[in-house]
This record gives sequence, structure tokens and C-alpha cells, in this order.
Amino acid sequence: MYFDYLAQNTVAFVATVFIFSLLVGSFLNVVIYRVPVMMKRSWELEIAEFQEDEKTYKELSQKEPFNLIKPDSTCPHCGHKIRAWENIPVISWLALRGKCSRCKNKISVRYPIIELSTGLLSAAIAWHFGWGVATFALIVFIWCLISLTMIDFDTQLLPDSIVLPLLWAGLLLNLNTTFTDLNIAIIGAVAGYLSLWSIYWLFKLLTGKEGMGHGDFKLFAAFGAWFGWQALPLIILLSSLVGAVVGIVLIIALGRDKQVPIPFGPYLCGAAVVYLFWGQQIMSWYLGTML
Repeated sequence: MYFDYLAQNTVAFVATVFIFSLLVGSFLNVVIYRVPVMMKRSWELEIAEFQEDEKTYKELSQKEPFNLIKPDSTCPHCGHKIRAWENIPVISWLALRGKCSRCKNKISVRYPIIELSTGLLSAAIAWHFGWGVATFALIVFIWCLISLTMIDFDTQLLPDSIVLPLLWAGLLLNLNTTFTDLNIAIIGAVAGYLSLWSIYWLFKLLTGKEGMGHGDFKLFAAFGAWFGWQALPLIILLSSLVGAVVGIVLIIALGRDKQVPIPFGPYLCGAAVVYLFWGQQIMSWYLGTML
């Protein structure tokens, strides 16, 4: 069988994961754009219902469906429906020279970058961890992190529709100690949430400002559920270091206003990826220098 062949042939397995993940990357572009719009529509509907605004509620309810399937993908400039051959990951963008086939307006290079990043990171997971349940779980984990990173970067939102299933998936996987003992995973989920929740309230009491969003608590809890409480100090340290460096660069080099909030989710996600590949080595090195 083909799956038996992939299990025994690392190169074929990695190549298959890469190609399939390129296709998933194309879908993630849809997720990144549409999930926040779907959230906004849902909020508007809930507000109208709460306010008993029947007219607005009816108008919103009768809008054309907008989800991950409908409507079909189109050019944002001219409304040209994207055909199948124009939607091949990376290749179509290169063939079209980064332009719409009808109106010739530029197609953002971000789309092929997300597709290629999804393929490369997934292939790296397959190569590093080899065939197994943990590898397939981590590949899906990476897909979620890519979606969350870009959504948070664009909108400063971390959707519950992605974060919460990620959290529960981590606990379920650790029923069989896929990554860590279940008790450690449960403590990790609780510790992940409460640690950032405590920092949030301490910062708010001292400054009167919100230092981070509630989605960050849930995302950190998800990391605790996947990898256990022991992974949390390193992940938060790495995310803080990267966030500080990037924030300083944005302020000094690009003149970004200090008052403009910077989303923390992308740094948490980046730190989790670093932990996946080099977490144990970093901790071993650190403990070695302390002894």
C-alpha cells in the first residue's frame, strides 16, 4: 500500500507532505481572510438580536452566505472568478506574474509566501519527527499556528473557532501520552491560561490599559495542553524576546507609534515553532550552563 511505502521511505513521505501542505496553504489563505469577516457578521447578528432590532436582524439574516466555501474566490479589484488553473499554489502566482489575468492588478506576494511557508514547515515537521501520529498532529498544529499568526497580525483577533479546538486536541492527544503525560498537560493548560490572565490583570490595575487580549490566554493554554507546563517558561521567554526585538525595530526603524498595540499571538506561535524543533536542546544547554 502507498501508506506503507511512505512510512518506510522518508523522502517520499516528506515530499508528499510538502505537496499536500501547499494545497492546504492555499486554503489557509481563505481561512485567514474569511474567518474574521465571519466573526464580524456573527457579532452584528448577535447584537441586533440582543437589541431586538428586527429590521437589522432580518437584513443581516438574508445576506448571501459567507463561509469558508461560499462565495467563490474572486479578484478583489475586478470580481473575476478565480479559475482552477489560477489557484495552483505558488505556481499560478508565478505563471500570472503576480497579476490578475483579467484586470492585471497586482496579487499580493503574501499568498504564495503563506502557501510556501505552510509546505516548508510541514515538510520540516515530517523530516524531523518521521512517520507517526505525533507528526500528523504537529502538522495540523502548524497549520493552525499559521492561520492564527496571520489573523492576529491583520485584526488582533485569535478566533475561538481555531484556538479552542487546538486546546482540546492537545488534551485528547495526551490521553495516550503522545507528547506528555495527561496530568502534566492538564496542569499546563491551566497554568498557561492563568499565568497570562494574571499578568493581564496586574498590568491593567497598574496602568489602566489592557496589555494583551484574552485570546492570548487561551492560545498559551493550548500550548500547555500540547506540551505540558514545563514547556511554558521557555515559550513565553522566547516570545517575549522576539516581541521586544521586533517592537523596538518597528518603533526605531519604521517610526511606529508606541501607542499602537502590537499583537502578541504571532510571537507566541513563533516561539512554539522554535520549541518544537529546538526546545529540548535549548533547555539542555541552559541547564548545563547553570550546573
